[in-house]
Amino acid sequence: MEQLVSMGFSSDLAAEALTATGGDSIQKATDWILSQRSSPQTTTAKSQPKLDRFLRPNSNPTPAVNDESGKRPNSKTLMPFMGDDSNKRHKLSASSHRQHHQPLSERMRPRTLDDVVGQDHLLSPTSLIRAAVESNRLPSIVFWGPPGTGKTSIAKSLINSSKDPSLYRFVSLSAVTSGVKDVRDAVESAKRLNLEGKKRTVLFMDEVHRFNKSQQDSFLPVIEDGSILFIGATTENPSFHLITPLLSRCRILTLNPLKPNHVETLLRRAVDDCERGLSNSVEVDDSVIEFLANNCDGDARVALNALEISATMATARAGSGAVVSVDDAKEALQCKHLAYDKAGEQHYNLISALHKSMRGGDANAAIYWLARMLEAGEEPLYIARRLIRFASEDIGLADPSALTQAVACYQASHFLGMPECNVILAQCTAYLALAPKSVAVYRAIGAAQKVVKDSVGQNEGVPLHLRNAPTKLMKDLGYGKEYIYPPDDPSSAAAQTYLPPSLLHYKFLEWPRGVSGDLQDQEHGL
Repeated sequence: MEQLVSMGFSSDLAAEALTATGGDSIQKATDWILSQRSSPQTTTAKSQPKLDRFLRPNSNPTPAVNDESGKRPNSKTLMPFMGDDSNKRHKLSASSHRQHHQPLSERMRPRTLDDVVGQDHLLSPTSLIRAAVESNRLPSIVFWGPPGTGKTSIAKSLINSSKDPSLYRFVSLSAVTSGVKDVRDAVESAKRLNLEGKKRTVLFMDEVHRFNKSQQDSFLPVIEDGSILFIGATTENPSFHLITPLLSRCRILTLNPLKPNHVETLLRRAVDDCERGLSNSVEVDDSVIEFLANNCDGDARVALNALEISATMATARAGSGAVVSVDDAKEALQCKHLAYDKAGEQHYNLISALHKSMRGGDANAAIYWLARMLEAGEEPLYIARRLIRFASEDIGLADPSALTQAVACYQASHFLGMPECNVILAQCTAYLALAPKSVAVYRAIGAAQKVVKDSVGQNEGVPLHLRNAPTKLMKDLGYGKEYIYPPDDPSSAAAQTYLPPSLLHYKFLEWPRGVSGDLQDQEHGL
């Protein structure tokens, strides 16, 4: 707003322009003011002393004196683009210029809900979204899903697909570049429109998980009193990254990764659309579309942008009429795109899949998930630490050497690093997956800790016969009295108790003692 005010516009007009254009571009706001100039509400924009300096930085300076004819230049001489016809040409030129520089993924963004593909579970005729659009009663929503699956597209399409789009004003912000002040400005503008009975404001906050707790708190009162309709988009699990009060005020809708056939549909649209898609000067083989659809990991943005780069490369090589090849697509994509984040949802999903595959004894699946993590750039020592935990938690006494194997795997991975340690990690993963399993120790320590935490009052002291007596005073107090030293009397050692009196009936470790391996296997269902 400060830039518009410094250009000579009034603060009210600047606020109205930012509100009408979404508040994300000074150029858009300026174009809006100029296009509205002829209406009575914007007559204040007719004379703006600083406008020429900001919008035409390369133009000749305004003459300070009369011209050769002795007449002072009129407003059209000073600012010819503000005339009716030239203003239209300026607007069209600016719009064409911006579209030319937009990525293909942005140009091909769906305009209505019918254009969205791959999210049929959210957009079916009986879905919540369709019902809300049909009734013009949109709820506050948070879209959660991987990148490039349509979160922003669905949010923007909601308004265009409603029965009366004029009832809504769409304001788009991003938590990456916006703060509480931007939210406050949008809310104040929304409240003014509500009081005037004009439009309801839909505030779209992209990457909402990047807001901290206090910033997310700023949404609560305005969602609660209906000042705005809130739509958020996040790639992170809302349970971990959004505050509970915000979740209670919004419906959480989950988007799925796009399948290859969905991505193919979007790519073919880009090829066939002469207005927003690729230039007619290039041809795209079906093999290129199939390659990109199968190697973008369900991310439409990655596929579309790679298609555009491929077309640019082909044109630079062969000129007009060039044919985009699979080699161009491979060069544009560089490598298969893998959806992964070292501290987010995919990180925990994949390590869980690795753990559960080993627990189920499926070495093939375990090695696959291991490869997925390594190829995505996961830290190998993190995986090795998880293998050490698994060796004790899920194998334990069934094969005590598993822990030794896992620790050796960690040390060897530390010595070698990637990529050489991949075989070491795979060997240990296969060993643990094929090893006999026992959770007896895992359950034993869990049960013992529960007893310790749930004990009423203080935990009992150590029985006197189990205490050490290094001094005469301690011996006189009975420390160590009647303790049976098992090496001296093995037969009577079993009669000696080792638990506090109140816990003598507890059995934490369910493991047979002094029996054959066959009985141990039977104990664990092997």
